[in-house]
Amino acid sequence: MQPTILSHIMVYPVKSLTGIRVQQWPVTANGLLYDRRWMLVDTQQQFLSQRRLPRMTLIGTALTETHLILSALGMDDLYLGLEEQSGEILDVQIWHDQCQANVVSAEVDRWLSQFLKTDCRLVFQPKTGIRQVDLKYANAGDQTSFSDGFPFLIISENSLSALNTLLPFPIEMLRFRPNLVIANCQSYAEDTWREISINGIHFRLPKPCSRCPVPTIDLKTAEYGKEPLRTLSRIRKWENKVYFGQNAIHDSLGTLHCQAEVTIIQTGPNQPPL
Repeated sequence: MQPTILSHIMVYPVKSLTGIRVQQWPVTANGLLYDRRWMLVDTQQQFLSQRRLPRMTLIGTALTETHLILSALGMDDLYLGLEEQSGEILDVQIWHDQCQANVVSAEVDRWLSQFLKTDCRLVFQPKTGIRQVDLKYANAGDQTSFSDGFPFLIISENSLSALNTLLPFPIEMLRFRPNLVIANCQSYAEDTWREISINGIHFRLPKPCSRCPVPTIDLKTAEYGKEPLRTLSRIRKWENKVYFGQNAIHDSLGTLHCQAEVTIIQTGPNQPPL
């Protein structure tokens, strides 16, 4: 029997923009290095995501040792220094959390506003910015960046394979925006995991991930569809929400690399209890 392994690592530098697949990556206090370190906000300093602006899925991201690069059809590539900021500080809102963030630059705001056809600004989480994970599911000191609420999202390859057998057409894992994809385990095995270890980094899996309409957005056209939420509503619905994948919190720092073995330390009843 093949060992359970980490097959993919995905970093999403800007919340709700395209992610980057990497072979190995450092884990910091907030999660994967630079993951959701940037975020778009509207004129009221409320966070923006594909839920409201599906065109965000058409903006590509890339990381070099010194720059974040944004790209989109019909636009010149935009190069941003990894620590670049204008000096202006905003109080921004992400779900129920209010955080201080640094404005990046007027140039990038114009670029994004032009492509997305709405006034918006790009903000950056400073190193001094601490965002506590919800204490209902976390320990004091657990941090995340501008993710929806947790530093990691974990999904197994076979969970998607099982779902795809029920869909009218197969969909890509990227629709679900996981950070860590796991291979060589049973479909939905992650529903039972409570603690795992990868490359010596310990993870707690305290809460299943309830899904919004974002996975129904076509990654090439930015248009909403009905799947996979229609099928998930039939097979993965609990208390009026549908679930796919598990949120996770890390207890240590280090470096993750693909093909590393995943050690299942503790299991429990299915979450959600399907």
